[in-house]
Amino acid sequence: MADPVLRIASRGSPLAIWQAAHVAGHLATAVPGLDVEVVVVETEGDRRLDVPISEVGGKGVFAKEVQAAVLDGRADVAVHSAKDLPSVPVPGLALGAILERGEVRDALVGGTVANLAPGATVATGSQRRRVQLASLRPDLVFTDLRGNMATRLSKVPEGGAIVVAAVALQRLQLADEISEMLSVDDLVPQVGQGALAVECREEDAPIVRLLQSIEHPPSRRRVDAERAFLAELGGDCDLPAGAHAVLLDDLGEGDGSGTQLRLSAILASDGSPRARVARARQVGVDPVALGTAVAQDLRRAVS
Repeated sequence: MADPVLRIASRGSPLAIWQAAHVAGHLATAVPGLDVEVVVVETEGDRRLDVPISEVGGKGVFAKEVQAAVLDGRADVAVHSAKDLPSVPVPGLALGAILERGEVRDALVGGTVANLAPGATVATGSQRRRVQLASLRPDLVFTDLRGNMATRLSKVPEGGAIVVAAVALQRLQLADEISEMLSVDDLVPQVGQGALAVECREEDAPIVRLLQSIEHPPSRRRVDAERAFLAELGGDCDLPAGAHAVLLDDLGEGDGSGTQLRLSAILASDGSPRARVARARQVGVDPVALGTAVAQDLRRAVS
């Protein structure tokens, strides 16, 4: 690296800054004495909090300006929540590293699925969460939810709940706010949930090598399978779909090779509470082939 300072592009929310600092810590461990600077970038998704994500432009609204900072040289790498990263790569950028994955489950704040009163309101901006919660509790009423975590926690409906990624609360030292952790069977997570993704310019060989040193290969295999699933569907975070990959060895069910993956996924016919929800589960070794096959099966199931 010719430049003694490595610049990390990040959104400016408290969670995004935590994520950038976490990646910076890994990089500093890999290269002792490395100076790291965080370049804060405001995204369209951060500016337009008054409308649903689907109307702003989907998943890319949290990533494209951060990615642009890397492409135009203002930063060397970009740090994203993997769930916010579009499944189609941006020309000129490489997904250099996936760090060790954190908690993948969703959480309720304000109540539990079982104890919410009949007709209670649940706030979430995710169609994936809405269709799955409606399968568990058809009586629930849903409303939109946007903003940083502090804003979301201030919007718990009276007698109701909000749904958020549990890992976000954990990373912000707010895990005490969790009323219930939802199982991955009841609420299949968003693609990439709980993982951090680091991008760089694909031609920047020194940075590519540096990011390889902080990669967590098991997490990469899991996220690659989930992203291939979403890429085959042609969707982003607004699609009523979710996927969760695990290594069979981690479940004590594998052959010891660390290569076998099990991918569980859902796809809804639409984003309404009465949507038809199809589920699929397959095992494979190649992450991309596995994700693609599961997506094709579910697309046929809801067509």
